[in-house]
Amino acid sequence: MSTDADAEREMSEDLSGLDFAQFKLARFEFEAKSERVNMRLPKALRSAVKETALHEGIAYQRFIRQVLEQAVTASGKAPHRR
Repeated sequence: MSTDADAEREMSEDLSGLDFAQFKLARFEFEAKSERVNMRLPKALRSAVKETALHEGIAYQRFIRQVLEQAVTASGKAPHRR
């Protein structure tokens, strides 16, 4: 679907036979980004991160935030929301 009209048309149809395996998880970032992190990376790693983010269809800084959030969530130390 490339337009809102396409999406509306699709949603007005019977969705009982829809294969949900085709969908990708979407994350929405609503929390303000008030803190900054600066780090040096090897060029090859930065290139790989940017390539992976491009493949995922997101900005590479957002990709890095998602990876960091997944790591702390997996460790049981998820960030506290205010």
